[in-house]
Amino acid sequence: MRRLSLFLVAGLTAFGFSGAAAEPVGDGVADLGSYAARVEVHPIASLTLTDRHFLTGSSDGAKPVTVTGVLRIAKPGADRLPTVILMHGSGGLSGNIEFWQRALGARGISTFALDGFTGRGLTSVNTDQSLLSRTNLILDIYRALGVLAKHPRVDPARVAVMGFSRGGQAALYASLKRFDANWNRSGITPAVFLPVYPDCSIRFQDDTAVAARPIRMFGGSGDDYNPAASCAAYTERLKAAGSDVSLTVFPGAQHVYDNPAGPPQPTVAKGAQTVRACSLHEAADGVIVEGPKDTPFTYTDPCVQRDPHIGSDEAARVATFKGVTDALEATFGKR
Repeated sequence: MRRLSLFLVAGLTAFGFSGAAAEPVGDGVADLGSYAARVEVHPIASLTLTDRHFLTGSSDGAKPVTVTGVLRIAKPGADRLPTVILMHGSGGLSGNIEFWQRALGARGISTFALDGFTGRGLTSVNTDQSLLSRTNLILDIYRALGVLAKHPRVDPARVAVMGFSRGGQAALYASLKRFDANWNRSGITPAVFLPVYPDCSIRFQDDTAVAARPIRMFGGSGDDYNPAASCAAYTERLKAAGSDVSLTVFPGAQHVYDNPAGPPQPTVAKGAQTVRACSLHEAADGVIVEGPKDTPFTYTDPCVQRDPHIGSDEAARVATFKGVTDALEATFGKR
């Protein structure tokens, strides 16, 4: 038995595993080093409410709901670790979330992957975005911060928020001071915001008043689901207001390009709704309106289109991983 134990230890060491998280290889996922030291599933008390209620800061008529978060603690021991909240998109938890859980874990960074759908009886809203008001995922992020604030293995000064598509929109706008003041009771201000191919189509009131934290956005030039052009325009407005913000756009990359399990070629997301042709903004009473006539927006509006594309892109995925880890290192400090 002793000889077998020695062989196992020697074998693991030879493959780069010495009890600590291994450095990522290839596209950032190390087969041995990316397993979590501990996995916890946390219930999160949240609300299901309309965009108007969220935007006006009112919980009247909101329905209490319990969503969940999967906390993967990257390293054994008692140290408080940097942690990244991961907020999924319209398809729910999928392959890209698993990619980031493992890839960040391999760098010694814990992750808290939120599931904003199952507790609400949903699996996907791709083909019917009206099933859940978009701002609900922002509230879920704030409620998740409250869970992390109390966790003994989380460093509250080193928490980042990362999201994808609809979840990227939530991660982006969670930075707004107005929303934070109305809904964030955690005591944590995220150290950095990392939206990946977010929907930047809605112009909210006071949306250039954001937390004094870096915002690092990523998208693809081939994305016809959430075109990067709308995020580029918002980025310029934020820069003009003095924010620390950047947008990196990868040539040809499609929507959900970071999912290793996605189709290798651009593929129609059949029936999926996109607001790429809509001109949306928040009216004074908290209603989202569309077009020059300020008509209250619904997903039956003519501007809503269907059948955008998705596609996996290894080069863009690897480059995004580097951009994200560079941003985390700059914010959290080298380990």
